[in-house]
Amino acid sequence: MPASTDLAAHPLTHWTGPLGLPDFTRIGDGDFATVFDAALKAHEAEIAAIADNSEAPTVANTLAALELSGQALDRVSSIFWCKAGANTNDTLQALEREVSPKMARHFSAISMNEKLFARIDDLYQRREKLGLDAETLRVLEKTWKGFVRSGAKLDAAGKKRLASINEELSSLGTKFGQNVLADERDWALFLDAPDLAGLPDFLKSAMAEAAEMRGQKGRYAVTLSRSIYEPFTTFSERRDLRETAWRAFTMRGQNGGASDNTAVVRDMLALRAEKAKLLGYDSFAALKLDDTMAKTPKAVHGLLDPVWQKAREKAAADQAEMERLAIAAGSNEKFAAWDWRFWQEKLRAEKFAFDEAELKPYLQLDNVIAACFDVATRLFGITFEEKKGIAAWHDDVRTFVVKNADGSERGLFLADHFARPSKRSGAWMSSLQSGYRLGDGAAPVIYNIMNFAKPPAGEAALLSVDEAKTLFHEFGHALHGLLTEVTWPSVSGTSVSRDFVELPSQLYEHWLTVPEVLEKHALHVATGKPMPKALLDKMLAARTFGAGFATVEFTASALVDMAYHARAEAPAEPLRFEAETLAKLEMPDTIAMRHRTPHFGHVFAGDGYSAGYYSYMWSEVLDADAFSAFEETGDAFNPALAKKLKDNIYAAGGSKDPEELYKAFRGKMPTADAMMEKRGLV
Repeated sequence: MPASTDLAAHPLTHWTGPLGLPDFTRIGDGDFATVFDAALKAHEAEIAAIADNSEAPTVANTLAALELSGQALDRVSSIFWCKAGANTNDTLQALEREVSPKMARHFSAISMNEKLFARIDDLYQRREKLGLDAETLRVLEKTWKGFVRSGAKLDAAGKKRLASINEELSSLGTKFGQNVLADERDWALFLDAPDLAGLPDFLKSAMAEAAEMRGQKGRYAVTLSRSIYEPFTTFSERRDLRETAWRAFTMRGQNGGASDNTAVVRDMLALRAEKAKLLGYDSFAALKLDDTMAKTPKAVHGLLDPVWQKAREKAAADQAEMERLAIAAGSNEKFAAWDWRFWQEKLRAEKFAFDEAELKPYLQLDNVIAACFDVATRLFGITFEEKKGIAAWHDDVRTFVVKNADGSERGLFLADHFARPSKRSGAWMSSLQSGYRLGDGAAPVIYNIMNFAKPPAGEAALLSVDEAKTLFHEFGHALHGLLTEVTWPSVSGTSVSRDFVELPSQLYEHWLTVPEVLEKHALHVATGKPMPKALLDKMLAARTFGAGFATVEFTASALVDMAYHARAEAPAEPLRFEAETLAKLEMPDTIAMRHRTPHFGHVFAGDGYSAGYYSYMWSEVLDADAFSAFEETGDAFNPALAKKLKDNIYAAGGSKDPEELYKAFRGKMPTADAMMEKRGLV
């Protein structure tokens, strides 16, 4: 491996691999530390040059110079955080604990650099006289506000304290995520053939593969990956084993010992409350929501509270139906949280005469990927060509060249689909490189990470409907990155307000269940025949089935997130506060939050969705209304609408205010009615 930290030549920062990717064959885990240090120093020097420039501030010598600075740091960071999430190990985790506070310290210093802010402030005060185009004006305004929200106007003592808080929060966020990964990696329930009553073949295969990966060949493993945990608790006839799995899943991050997150959460909430107060906000939620569509906690509750009431009513009605089935089957046990998925599947079979296992053979992973690509081609004219044999961060990663309708290359898309112990749970999109036109410009290099159960060699990977939706969802994010057509890097792709960023992804999910898409791509794994119309009709009729359960577990998480962060003072005992909040909400004891506090990675493994988990539902209001626009035309691929969708939503990034972008597509802002109807709550 190269020992040099010459940033112009090192494979972490000088990408010479196939297709312009990093050459992963020349990158070792031991390379990162020295390259990070060199890249941080290089960025510091670039910032100093901008701040100390004796010439009067201009867009070119200040704003553009700032945007284009730190490219070496961007490159090493993008590879490191990709590996840290998707294929980590002890070496990378140790470095993550070291790098996180170092990066926080570095960016705090930039945002609190008085000379640099003075130059930005000079441009901002003169912004109306500079003759700027709309995108550049927006970037200048966002940059100025970002500096202010990051402490640029604090006194010396305030700046010092804020930098310390940011550093501590970064370290705690890293620790939180690593603790959850440890609990997920270290727990498995090993079973033998007599324990598998009720389990379909696809799940047995996945559990056999998971056991073999953990050194127990010939046995079957229940893991805490959703791709195994959820179908196991749906189909297993062994109530005792369902309970064991449920308790392990809901107690991630709260098992005592080194991986317990109780104190981590307490400290993070206290630091966030202090940070908000330091910056002049009433609460951390007020700070985070200042730059969103919602703007205030009150507006968030205006969306969540009515949904919560409807969802609880629907869940209660469904539970009564499931208890009826359980009693009829001879069960005399009190209905519990580990019974919900099992009896919900029985109720689905009764109501719609099919079960989830019937759909799986029609949802092959490769075919669902093809459906994702096909929809993108029909809507936006882009195509995907797989390139085999390209080395990446793991052998499972697949690489695709993305081309425009005229055959020119638009960017690259990489996909890493299967669960493994070295990968954190969940599904996400990110980038090795964003697309923009400023300076020399850059083409987007976007990736999706999934956690589907890996089938044994020679077998096709089969997805549940929820997993297929997840694939479409994350690919919607990927399209937001791939289709971007902006000048400035800071507003590229998914660089939009948190409660707008889920619109392109959630909207894309709708095309999975367009009948002509399913008819073309939902082909039986053994026969190759399309899904029978009768089964397709049943599946479409059952789309809102289980809405009460799904909406309660999501909305509870969003309400608890908001309760934590909308307070002036942080709760001293967060887990007690979680329980008290749920009691006030009259949370059903038969449903758990989708993400309990000790493993709520969206909110505590970094700052991403803190005081922002509601944004999935906020975006859902938009996506339900947006897809209605296509339904109203009678054509899910209406060309005129598809062009407006691309221009104003997928390609525009954060170049304009999100409300302005949505209105340019739809003509008006929506109400929550379409979302409530889509969820089956009205």
